[in-house]
Amino acid sequence: MPSVMIRFATRLALCATLALPAAAQTQLGAAQMQARYAQLQGQLADNAYHRPLYLDSSEDGGSVKGDIYAVLPYPFAQVRAALEGPAHWCDILILHLNTKYCRLLDQGGRPLLRMQVGKKTEQELDDTYRVDLRYRGGAGGGDYLSASMQADKGPLGTSDYRIGIEAIPLDEQRSFLHFGYAYSYGMASKLALRAYLMTAGRDKVGFSLLKRNADGQPQYINGSRATVERNTMRYYLAIDAYLASLQATPADRLENRLAHWYDATEQYPRQLHEVSRDDYLLMKRREITRQQDTR
Repeated sequence: MPSVMIRFATRLALCATLALPAAAQTQLGAAQMQARYAQLQGQLADNAYHRPLYLDSSEDGGSVKGDIYAVLPYPFAQVRAALEGPAHWCDILILHLNTKYCRLLDQGGRPLLRMQVGKKTEQELDDTYRVDLRYRGGAGGGDYLSASMQADKGPLGTSDYRIGIEAIPLDEQRSFLHFGYAYSYGMASKLALRAYLMTAGRDKVGFSLLKRNADGQPQYINGSRATVERNTMRYYLAIDAYLASLQATPADRLENRLAHWYDATEQYPRQLHEVSRDDYLLMKRREITRQQDTR
């Protein structure tokens, strides 16, 4: 395979994996969220994630999507304050390895999150890809939260990035979260992504268990759905890390959330390990300083 094709495929996979979260389906609403929580009791209580979480993914034609449902150990008022507006989303999104920069802008009176995405290592902004997410607030109130973000175009032929989030209270100390994302791709980007999955991405796997081999070893899903699953988890863990950091003093919150995110991803090394803890922390400190200096 020509090296230029491999480079293009790798870049495309990068955009598809991390470019952005997005919810592929219509948000459920408060009543259906309650019903979904009841339906998932078994999966939330007993799973391989060692936390009350259910992950699902699918691929249909030219689009791919992922969804996470999880119980958060935080009061609903705290979840709502953190997630219902655009103000804190750059602090959440920057935790992801591939997010190099994020800035909240005003575009004609409407909030827009401008992101630069790139490699899992340090990178100049001129060498990254820009994705603009339009933020839309949804329903809010004492018992339900929803919000969404959307970008019509992404890099290298990808399009229709959609982020969705909704939450309901369970009791005074817990909330139930639905986080999802989706994107679409054309024929050229599909072929390039396939090339990546046959080369640099051939050993990458997701979380869904296909079967166990004769020796009992798990065989996980691969391909586009594996890509979606890995990044669905990374973004969910970013939300969780941000919420967890609110318990620290303001001066300690940044270091707290960086450490929390990295340590949480290392619970799933087969799927999520990419860099050392020291390299991650150093990279993110520099990226966040750059983000603050350029505002």
